[in-house]
Amino acid sequence: MKKTQQRMIEEIANCYSGGTPSRSNPKNYGGAISWVKSGEVDSRDIGSTGESLTEDGLKNSSAKIVPAGSTLIAMYGATAGKVGKLEIDAATNQAVLALVPNALVDHNYLYYAASNATNDLLKKVQGSGQPNLTAGLIRKQKVYLPDLIEQRHIVHILSAWDTAIEKTEKLIEAKEKRFSWLIKSLISDQCRNWEHLQTEKIFKGVSEKKNGGEELLSVTQDRGVIPRTMLEGRVMSPEGSTDSYKLIKRDDFAISLRSFQGGIEYSRYQGLISPAYTVLRPKLKIDDEFYRHFFKSYLFIEKYLNIAVIGIRDGKQISIPDFMTVKIPYPPLEQQEQIASVLNTARQEIDLLKKQAEAYRKQKRGLMQKLLTGQWRVGVD
Repeated sequence: MKKTQQRMIEEIANCYSGGTPSRSNPKNYGGAISWVKSGEVDSRDIGSTGESLTEDGLKNSSAKIVPAGSTLIAMYGATAGKVGKLEIDAATNQAVLALVPNALVDHNYLYYAASNATNDLLKKVQGSGQPNLTAGLIRKQKVYLPDLIEQRHIVHILSAWDTAIEKTEKLIEAKEKRFSWLIKSLISDQCRNWEHLQTEKIFKGVSEKKNGGEELLSVTQDRGVIPRTMLEGRVMSPEGSTDSYKLIKRDDFAISLRSFQGGIEYSRYQGLISPAYTVLRPKLKIDDEFYRHFFKSYLFIEKYLNIAVIGIRDGKQISIPDFMTVKIPYPPLEQQEQIASVLNTARQEIDLLKKQAEAYRKQKRGLMQKLLTGQWRVGVD
């Protein structure tokens, strides 16, 4: 089998940076030329754009129309390092580098090779404290280039993983919509039929401090109250004593001054949380899982919790005394348990699918690292 060759990106593709015509001239925009901005390079296939240019707009900028099948790389901005494949003829702004493949490379292989190479390049650039890419860096970046037949075999393999990921993501989206419908039908639509009690009759605020030796926990909007060791990246530890930190127990809830943004969080762990949070512990017999779902619902945040929100705009916060007087639903315990069971099952299905999608992504990353560097070769007999 012929040894894989390394080529610089500029040797296998023509590289074009885009441009942005003046916004002060309305004749530059709204024409028939699709125009991709860096923020739109966030998916594999780019088939539409939010804005378009006129012929005048194209002439009044350094933008160039590149053909469908080109690979686009966002060089800076929120999507820096993202790579997409163009499905339409389009121009780009100056923050996007377009790679138009030549005869040496399959256009789909170029997309995968550029994705892998850009990811490696971005890590190096971020390590130097410069989070942005440049056209010069990308052009000189080397990729492995087998012959066209092997390139297409590699594309076939990686495309299978992309298909599996895409199908799983669509299934997750459908399950999320079903979950929202369940919340509406089982909680929102039934709320008016349930007894309502003031929060302070169902929960009590507790403030247990000076619990040395307990694990430090973090309050998150997407995962509830979890150990800090489960957080990704660097987590700052408190300086000095944690005597002022509050003890939260399993099945307690945590409410912060800004909980109106994402609901009240449930804890499956015992440990210490910041004194900025209020710990709620049930006084009456409840199903914790029912209230876990209720406290994260749009209905609760917008209707019930909103009553206790004070301030305006970014100065908003929760008034704990007001919140404790808000009347919230207290369904019969058996009904709480039934609703919680249905919602838990639906949420578990979504969580399993998310794990499956992440496993596919991990497998794909591993394959790309092997196949797109020449470590693994694909038989082409």
